[in-house]
Amino acid sequence: MSDPPLVPPHEVDPVRLGAYFALIEVTSLLRHAIEQQLHEDGGLTFVRFQVLMRLHRSPTGSHRMTDLADAIVVSRSGLTYQAGLLEKAGLVARSPSPDDERGVTITITDAGRALLGRVLPGHEEVVGDLLFEPLSRADARALADLLAPVRDHMRAAPPRSASRRRARPTAEG
Repeated sequence: MSDPPLVPPHEVDPVRLGAYFALIEVTSLLRHAIEQQLHEDGGLTFVRFQVLMRLHRSPTGSHRMTDLADAIVVSRSGLTYQAGLLEKAGLVARSPSPDDERGVTITITDAGRALLGRVLPGHEEVVGDLLFEPLSRADARALADLLAPVRDHMRAAPPRSASRRRARPTAEG
């Protein structure tokens, strides 16, 4: 008995496939270079840098932990772990949220701002050299204009960190 004939894969639009793989490759290469620079210049991981930057850019220097987890698309437990490491290093402080008794607020410290001051020049250089050097200003604007609706579309569904937690099964059933 012979094997059944192979079913051809679903036809994929080669333009879309090419765009997808180009985006994935660019993102991977850029993130690798950024992670290397952040580690060398400040001993930071990419996630810790994102936390510090979101706090730094906030008018108050603070965010609710849940909101921050959603913003950087990391699990709540993952952010709690990262925030603990940042707090231990004196780069952030955590406190009860003033408007939510169960919530926690995270705030950047002066030491966190100083560390950002040390790593940002190298970060801007890496991003500028790798991402923006081959693009004109009009190309960069077009790239931002193309990515904004994609980002907004993806953000329309809550990130996993914001999804309601499933109830854990109890011993009774």
